[in-house]
Amino acid sequence: MTYNYDWLDTECATLEQAGLLRHLRTVRSAPTGTINLDGRDVVLLGSNNYLGLSTHPKVIAAAVEATRSFGTGASGSRLISGNSELYTALETNLAEAKETEAALVFSSGYAANTSVIPVLAGEGDVILSDALNHASIIDGCRLSRATKQVYRHCDVEHLSALLSESAAFRRRLIVTDGVFSMDGDIAPLPDICEVAAQHDAMVLVDDAHGFGVLGKDGSGTVAHFGLEGRGIVQMGTLSKAVGALGGYIAGSHALIELLVNRARGFIFTTGLPPATLAAANAALDLMRSAPELRQRLFSHAKRLKTALIDLGYTLLPSETQILPVVLGNPQRATSVAEALLAEGVFAPAIRPPAVPTGTSRLRLTVMATHTEAEMQQAIAGFAAVFPKFR
Repeated sequence: MTYNYDWLDTECATLEQAGLLRHLRTVRSAPTGTINLDGRDVVLLGSNNYLGLSTHPKVIAAAVEATRSFGTGASGSRLISGNSELYTALETNLAEAKETEAALVFSSGYAANTSVIPVLAGEGDVILSDALNHASIIDGCRLSRATKQVYRHCDVEHLSALLSESAAFRRRLIVTDGVFSMDGDIAPLPDICEVAAQHDAMVLVDDAHGFGVLGKDGSGTVAHFGLEGRGIVQMGTLSKAVGALGGYIAGSHALIELLVNRARGFIFTTGLPPATLAAANAALDLMRSAPELRQRLFSHAKRLKTALIDLGYTLLPSETQILPVVLGNPQRATSVAEALLAEGVFAPAIRPPAVPTGTSRLRLTVMATHTEAEMQQAIAGFAAVFPKFR
C-alpha cells in the first residue's frame, strides 16, 4: 500500500480558488526589452536585469572565455576544491565598489541572508526587522534562533522604541532592505544608523535592488546616503543589475573571516560556475563605468510612471526603477496581467505571500536598454487595458 497524496491536489485547488496558484511560463529568448514568452514576442516589464548587462557583449565574452579556461563547474565547495581564482578578483572588485575591507560571494542572495544573519545574531540576541523585508531576511531570522521584533515599515520611531526595550539582550541587529523589492521605496538609512548608534546596534542592509542603481558608480544604498565607513554590513546580489548570479556580503576582514568559518550557506554548498564569476566581474566593471545606463533607467521609469498616472492607474510612491501598480485582490491583479499580455506586454501579477493581503499588484520594472518602440508599446498596452478594469 502506498501513501495517499490526494491532499496535494486539494492544496493546489485551494490556491487556485483564492487566485494564488502560480504557473511557470517558458521564455525562449534572452532577457532583453522584448522576450519570446510561451511562443510570442512581448515587451518585458518584469525583469530585474535593470541595466541590461546580462546580454552585454563584454559580459558574454568573459563568460565564454572562463568556460574555456576553467570548465563548466566548480567541482566542490569553496573550502574544499571550488575556490577559483575568479572569486578573488570578483570579491576584490566588490569590496572596492562597496568601500569595505572585504567581501564574500555566496551562491545566491537568499543563501547570503540566511547565512550572515545567524552568524551576527543567535540565542540571547534580538533582531529588529522591517515589516516589509524580503523573505530571505525573514528566514535568516528564523534560522538564527534570536528573538525577532518587527518594526513598522520604515518607521524609525517604532524601531527606536523597540531598541529602548532591548537592553537585556546580548547583541542587537537591525536588518532592512535598502530598496524594498515590491514597493520600490528606499529605507531611511541615515535615521536608522543614528538610532543604531544610540543603542549600540549593528545594521545589516540588503542592497539587492539598490546595487548597480543607486549611489556613486551604482555602489548602492549606503553610498546613496553617503554612509560609507559607518560599519554597515552590506548584503547584495549579482543576479539583478549585475545580470549574473550569486549574492555577497561586504564588511570588515573579521566579519568575512568569521563567515568563512561559520556561515552554513557558504561552507556546505558548491561554488558558482566559472562563467558566472567572470560574467559578474565584467558586468561590475561596466556598471561602475557607465553612469549613462543608470540615467537611462531612471528616465524610462519616470516616463512610464507619469504615463500610468495620467491614464488613471494607482501607483505606490516609489523612488526607484520599481513601479508597483496596486490592484487589490489577487484575481484582479491576474486579470489585468493577462489582459496586458494579450496586448503584448508582460507585467507579472504579484500576490500574497510576496505582498501583504489586499495589496496584490503589478510590479513593473523598466530596463536601461528598453528601446523607444518598446516603451511606446508598453504605454499603449496599459492605455488599451485601463477602460476594462477602472
